[in-house]
Amino acid sequence: MTLGLSDQPAHADVIRSSEHGGRIIDGKIASLQVLEEVAERAKALVARGTTPGLAVVLVGENPASQVYVGAKGKAAKSCGFHSVQHDLEATTTEAELLKLIAELNADPQIHGILVQLPLPDGIDSTKVLEAVSPSKDVDGFHPVNVGLLGVGDVTRALVPCTPAGSLVLIEKTAAALGVKLDGMEAVVVGRSNIVGKPMVQLLLSKNMTVTIAHSRTKDLKATVQKADFVVAAVGRPEMIKGEWIKPGAIVIDVGINRVPGEGLNAAGKPKTKLVGDVDYAGCAVNAAAITPVPGGVGPMTIAMLMANTLRAAERAAAQ
Repeated sequence: MTLGLSDQPAHADVIRSSEHGGRIIDGKIASLQVLEEVAERAKALVARGTTPGLAVVLVGENPASQVYVGAKGKAAKSCGFHSVQHDLEATTTEAELLKLIAELNADPQIHGILVQLPLPDGIDSTKVLEAVSPSKDVDGFHPVNVGLLGVGDVTRALVPCTPAGSLVLIEKTAAALGVKLDGMEAVVVGRSNIVGKPMVQLLLSKNMTVTIAHSRTKDLKATVQKADFVVAAVGRPEMIKGEWIKPGAIVIDVGINRVPGEGLNAAGKPKTKLVGDVDYAGCAVNAAAITPVPGGVGPMTIAMLMANTLRAAERAAAQ
């Protein structure tokens, strides 16, 4: 597998039946498979004298960020990593944050550094992310890693976790359905630096024919309809409709959007629900397999963060 993991068999339980027709790609099961391999390889690395180390930096008290950071720390410990979390006050200055990053860059026990976004106002996120050593940039956001991926060097690059996880789901699903990726038509809807652009590079590395589209693409429906694989990462709830999906296509929905639900919650406030960038019920009818939201790409993001940390530790141990 291009991302540094062995070619695991695509177990049948990664794909299950959907009540809407088609089949669901279960990101929870796939992520557990990745985490199991990471833990196994980490154990072997520890036996040789190197314990993978992940440092997560959280600035401020954003509730959602606290949940994400907690989940990442829990996953790191389950893989046998040395895991540390730096909780900084919202009043932390940019200079203080950069000083901490410099210390983590120099710490031989830390192989991966993750600065949780968003950062408070007054701190330049770009400057902070670029201060992280490329070899410890397990988010894959440093220009060096972006450049390596851009020239097709997926072996040396640390790849952003969400597109990396999406590729793993694509590979597992294609293998389970007996589909070869070579020459297949893929459309990526969304051009962000975090998902859309790196996703294109990863699909090209699999010899797929790739189109990158976005909200301003002329006749987006027709563009999507030609795709054997659709990756939706545009950030608009249920933008991609069922009739846009070619019968038998594989759909990876990266979007996570909170929209109004039905009724009131226990506190008497209107309920909300999470939906993706595709109309799930409509698209599932035509799709051979589709990721749900939640439970699809989301679990893979943390799993690939662990995989990136392991790769960084293995490279450090080999030096």
